[in-house]
Amino acid sequence: MNAIAPTPDVRQHILDVAHPLLLQRGFTGVGLAEVLAAAKVPKGSFYHYFGSKEAFGEAVLEAYFTEYLGRTDALLTEAPGTAAKRLIGYFDDWLESQTGDDAQSRCLVVKLGAEVCDLSESMRAALARGTRGITDRLARCIEAGRADGSLQAAPQAKEQDAQGIAVALYQRWLGASLLAKITRDRASLDAAMCDTRQLLGLSTDN
Repeated sequence: MNAIAPTPDVRQHILDVAHPLLLQRGFTGVGLAEVLAAAKVPKGSFYHYFGSKEAFGEAVLEAYFTEYLGRTDALLTEAPGTAAKRLIGYFDDWLESQTGDDAQSRCLVVKLGAEVCDLSESMRAALARGTRGITDRLARCIEAGRADGSLQAAPQAKEQDAQGIAVALYQRWLGASLLAKITRDRASLDAAMCDTRQLLGLSTDN
C-alpha cells in the first residue's frame, strides 16, 4: 500500500474519505483502521492530525458544516430572485439531496445526531454550532423576505420571530429526513415542503 506522505492535505484527505463511510454505518460502526486503509494513511500519521477518534469525529463534523454552510450561503444569499424564492430553492435542494442516489448527499446531522450526542460532548457541541449556523442563515433570509415584501402573505411570516420560524422549519425538515430514512419513502419530505410553503404563505408558483 502506497502511503500518503504527511502533509497538510492529508488531514483533509482523511476527512473526505471518512465522510461516506460514516454516512453508511455511523460513528461507532466505522473503525479507525478502516478509515486509514481506505485513505492509505498509516496509523502513526493519523495521530499526527487527530489526538483521538473523538477529535477526529469533531473534525469530520466541522468540515461537513464548513462545506454545508458555504452551500447554504450560496442558496440563501447569492442566488437570484426574492428571499422567498431563495428559501424555497434551499428546501428544494434539501429535498433532492435526501432522495438522490448519491450516499454523500445525505445529511450527516440526521445520521450522527442522536448517536454521537450521547457519546461525546465535543461532537455534540460541534453539531450545536453547525445547526445554529443553519437556522441563523434561515432567519436572516426570512428577515430579508419581510424587507423585500416576498413573505408578507402569511401572518406567521409577518409577526412571528424570524429565528423561531427558522428553528421550526429546520426541525420539520430534520424530522422529515429521519422519517424518510426509516420508511425509505419521500412522502415525509414532500409533506415538509407543503408545510413550508403554507407557513411562509407561498403558492406552488413561488
